[in-house]
Amino acid sequence: MSSASTSPSTVASSSREAGLFIETPLVPSSELTKLCSRPVYLKLDTLQASGSFKDRGMAHLCETFKTQKGTKKLISSSGGNAGLACATVGPKLGMEVSVIVPESTKPIVVNKLKSLGADVTIHGKNWNAADELARKRVEEDAEAEYVSPYDHQLLWTGHSTVVDEIVQQLPGVGNTPAMIIASVGGGGLICGLFEGLERHGISSTVVAAETEGAASFGKSFVSGKKIRLESIDSIATSLGALEVTDVALDRARAHQEKGGVVKAAMCTDAEAVEACVRFAEDCRILVEPACGAALAPLYSDRLRKDALDGLGEGPIVVEVCGGSGVNTDLLSLWKKEYLEKE
Repeated sequence: MSSASTSPSTVASSSREAGLFIETPLVPSSELTKLCSRPVYLKLDTLQASGSFKDRGMAHLCETFKTQKGTKKLISSSGGNAGLACATVGPKLGMEVSVIVPESTKPIVVNKLKSLGADVTIHGKNWNAADELARKRVEEDAEAEYVSPYDHQLLWTGHSTVVDEIVQQLPGVGNTPAMIIASVGGGGLICGLFEGLERHGISSTVVAAETEGAASFGKSFVSGKKIRLESIDSIATSLGALEVTDVALDRARAHQEKGGVVKAAMCTDAEAVEACVRFAEDCRILVEPACGAALAPLYSDRLRKDALDGLGEGPIVVEVCGGSGVNTDLLSLWKKEYLEKE
């Protein structure tokens, strides 16, 4: 569903005014600007209350559920970050929250979910298995609403507010990004980006970033047909949807038809970790490898050439989506495992 006729100032306005998500800073990156020989800006959605961009869509969805349906109970499936957003936003609206996460979810995330008051169930080897249980529980509970981590129009519209803010925050009159880079898991964020770009009539290049072992979008986009992965084989477990939503592929094609460019960037786990380490050194901010995948196309010498190839004039924006599955100990462990091999 298109929202091209919707005024940017009214998109998710009630959830924003209620403080369920915030306008995040857009800051210049001196290091990436040097590497790319053009201005690079970082959209710091890692500063949302739950630790990731997920607050945007989750705020819009939960607030709409409450006002239109009177929802009091939410059941979410999540690789971690969507559940954290649900557990952050839901209680502010007086909602009870249950989250089903797969066995691959990091203990640090499970502990954060519990600290937010969510009822947490660990089930299945991947998100898809956890999602099956979540849907079953919703069917058995007439008072509960199912909350997808990425596959809902309300989520996409909430996420589209990223573009509204970027357009307002970029320096210069009428300055729009030549490129936006964002990580893709199930496709919720990139659906929102395409929606926001359409609303503003912007045909920027969009780089969909994933790790090779979780590249459900990239492999589908490159092949021209939807591909379901057999398994998630990546450190970036929060990108762990076996298949991307059809809408992400549809909107990517529509963006191209309107003159935009879409590129799939697939990095190795080591490149994602290296991006996390370099970003921490440059900005003193920790992000998990799922977010490192969006930074890797610029930090990696191998990927940067492809990302910049054929790019027109203008700045680059990296959506620093965040993620709570990281601390200093984990980053040191990943650095040792992936970057300090003999």
